[in-house]
Amino acid sequence: MSLINGLRSSLLAGAVMACGLAQAGIPASLSEKVGKLAADQQPELEKVFRQLHANPELAFDLHDTSALVAKRLKKLGYRVHTGIAETGLAAVLKNGDGPVIMFRSDMDALPVKEESGLSYASKKQVELDDGSTSYVSHACGHDSHTAWLLGIAKVMMETRDAWSGTLVLVGQPAEELIAGAQAMVDDGLYDKVPKPSLLISAHVYPVWPAGTVAVKAGRRMAGSDQLDVHLTGIGGHGSRPEGTIDPVVMGARAVMAYQTIVSRNIPAQDPAVLTVGAMQVGETHNVIPEIGTLKLNLRWFDKGVRQTMLDAIERETQGIAVAAGVPEERKPTMTMLGYAEPVINEPALAAKANEALVAALGKKRIMPGIPPVMGSEDFPMLVAGIEDAETLFVEVGGGAPDVMKKYMSTGELPPLNHNPKFRIDNPGLAITTAVQANSTLLLDAFLAGDAE
Repeated sequence: MSLINGLRSSLLAGAVMACGLAQAGIPASLSEKVGKLAADQQPELEKVFRQLHANPELAFDLHDTSALVAKRLKKLGYRVHTGIAETGLAAVLKNGDGPVIMFRSDMDALPVKEESGLSYASKKQVELDDGSTSYVSHACGHDSHTAWLLGIAKVMMETRDAWSGTLVLVGQPAEELIAGAQAMVDDGLYDKVPKPSLLISAHVYPVWPAGTVAVKAGRRMAGSDQLDVHLTGIGGHGSRPEGTIDPVVMGARAVMAYQTIVSRNIPAQDPAVLTVGAMQVGETHNVIPEIGTLKLNLRWFDKGVRQTMLDAIERETQGIAVAAGVPEERKPTMTMLGYAEPVINEPALAAKANEALVAALGKKRIMPGIPPVMGSEDFPMLVAGIEDAETLFVEVGGGAPDVMKKYMSTGELPPLNHNPKFRIDNPGLAITTAVQANSTLLLDAFLAGDAE
């Protein structure tokens, strides 16, 4: 199903869903307080957003961003742990007995030249690890995610007389590498903070109007693997290929062989994507190189599908090496890099979240949610090893007021995440709506935990 057709189906289904939701959630007086606390922060949070937008940072190199967030959280009264996976941070508010609930925001930008036309657009360039230079921009909206983390922190601090338990706020690096969440866990996150029973995260999308949110049940985003396939041949002069084993040719054969893995090994009803994003082999015209590397990306929802793809990659690669006459000591190897499990909203948890959001924001501001996508998010890895921990993924609108009307009439979408022209329409409204919605969900979860 295409994104356009899927969104149309979701919109129609969402209208039916919203009509059946009960009026539930946190007490009305608390809900009103949350709404006011969120709205009152709009000027300051938009100022933070613009500062972050104009000064983006990549991957794990988030020194200025992390310092800004840590300083503000400490000022609010949180106990802040910094330097987790280089520039990740975790802030803790222990507020009596009760559940441990975590909210995570990712903070990193992308190596993309911004073409949004905004007055505060990023003009920043950085030197990459390979010595090349790249533009950097927040073309995925993580600057808004960082700003609303600060807003949520203030709301939860100001309402602490209404709930009890422990809140953990996480500012995560390197989401774009599908590596930061696991890196934080591996670097001792849970030596510093308690393990949560519930993890909530949110992402901005320009397909919904600013001022709206969505929590859709079921599959949301695919699991992902990044891996390198290393090919070793025998190098030599380009005029004597018969005296070599050419990794260029092996790489070309492998790329083509990989293209049949999904179509000939995965059932058609099981979503899967295998992409060769880069082939790095050779330096010049008349030298057959010794080594080459293929950079692969996998997307999947079912772990069995994932394993089928990995097994087939190994089988095809080794077969190509055998056919080329590669000796045993030079056989191909694979290096597994970033990994993330699928993002899935359990139906009961999503239904409860929608009840709370409808009560707090009203039905008109609740969208039906986008159809499942093969893009990925790594926040589930924060709790992947914690038994019975649940995750909840929230969509936050960042589009123009007429984005849905225009889309339904023409099928035209605004520039989406990772596009150089990506932008958030009315970021102040989008951010404070995220603050109100996610604070509501956190409070609802804490109050439900108290009741139990």
